[in-house]
Amino acid sequence: MLTAFANGALALALMLLAEFALSGNFRIAQTYLWAGLLIWLVIFSAQFYRQLRLCRCAQRRQDGNPALNGPDELR
Repeated sequence: MLTAFANGALALALMLLAEFALSGNFRIAQTYLWAGLLIWLVIFSAQFYRQLRLCRCAQRRQDGNPALNGPDELR
């Protein structure tokens, strides 16, 4: 969850930095703020569910089911 939060925060910070580089000030339009929060939410949720799926797969592999381990580990 920390990785997902950090990736979302970095995307938001990068967007704000690009806005500052283009306009030269930190007066951010409300539209850009909402767009940045939406981008953060999309990246956060995608990373969160990716990490959740990876943890579930790792847990299944620890339970000893060889069918879930992949072809290399069946040999």
